Amino acid sequence: MRDELNEPLGFLSGAAAAPPAGRWRTAGRAVLAAAALAAAIGLVTLARRDAPLDGEPYAVAKVEVAPAPSGPAAPDVTASVHEAAAPPIASADQVEAASGVKVTRPGGGGPPNARIIDVERALADRLNAAPDPRLIETSRTGSLPRVGADGARPFEVYARPVLLDPKLKAGAPRIALMVGGLGLNAEGAEAAIAKLPGAVTLGFAPYGAGIEERAAEARAAGHETALQAPMEDFSDGTGEPGPHTLKTSASDADNLDSLRWLLSRFAGYVAVVNHLGGKFTADTRELTPVLTEIAARGLGYLDDGASPRSVAPDVAAALAMPSARADVVIDANPTPEAIEAALARLLDRARERGSAIGVASASPMSVELLARWTNGLESKGVALVPLSALMSPSAQTNP
Repeated sequence: MRDELNEPLGFLSGAAAAPPAGRWRTAGRAVLAAAALAAAIGLVTLARRDAPLDGEPYAVAKVEVAPAPSGPAAPDVTASVHEAAAPPIASADQVEAASGVKVTRPGGGGPPNARIIDVERALADRLNAAPDPRLIETSRTGSLPRVGADGARPFEVYARPVLLDPKLKAGAPRIALMVGGLGLNAEGAEAAIAKLPGAVTLGFAPYGAGIEERAAEARAAGHETALQAPMEDFSDGTGEPGPHTLKTSASDADNLDSLRWLLSRFAGYVAVVNHLGGKFTADTRELTPVLTEIAARGLGYLDDGASPRSVAPDVAAALAMPSARADVVIDANPTPEAIEAALARLLDRARERGSAIGVASASPMSVELLARWTNGLESKGVALVPLSALMSPSAQTNP
């Protein structure tokens, strides 16, 4: 019987089995097949060991480098690519136009020009902090300036350093500017602080809200500051310039009390400047106690030069206090032509005598013209210096 049980796996039994020779041929073929398989596995193993891509097919190509062409030099493709990738720097106007963003500035102006910042000079522009605890006296009207126990004076501690352009010749003429009237108009103060060079001294009236903040902003921007004290003028029917005006009709005690109220309005100023005062500054007896008090507190005094009858330069000289008299009132006639002419006189005076002081108001037109004029001052061979630099006790007072 032939079935899977008696003849498993296709092997025949009994008479039906294959002859011995057939079985050997079958076995021989099996051995050869096994040997061929082993050889194939060995070849694959060797191929994988020597192949850098783990047996993945790859090809090797030989690249020929062509010799450089003869004749004119070939263009520098790399340079051309670099030039195309880095176009010339556009102006601020072009950058804004390309951005698609419209920038609206006060007054309709364009973007500012590029500025070169001299870090060393900028650091030197920093003024000493105010108020300095050494230079403060507490009073019923507020904090008053005073000379410190170590002899330090507000005039020196709060002064701006003199920074001269190294390109200027030794002994170059010097000009100081004092722009006053700040403190009453916040916008006017901001414009003067921002537009005028730090070497311009700014004078603050003792009235108005936020005067302490405006004065601190001015000093933070590098501006030396001065206090404008209202003084009695020759009456023109308009009344007093403001509360606590110094008067010829008041007693010395009352004037000193008013002066101390004025001095306590803000901190950090180097000098007191008269506001009006044609009548008061012409009276030696009334003026002397006031200037004595100012000198005793370590401050300087500037006569604004508006009154030819002022005796302030003589009184200040007798007290050996830092003082000066302005040479030119720049905007006494507030027209562009008159201001330009006044600035020309100021420049001539500086060249004739070596130095000159100009005073002006913080009106928008005056600030704009002064900003433009001071920008080109050094190119004329003249140095712009803070007011305190021309107010030493030994400085010659102007006739």
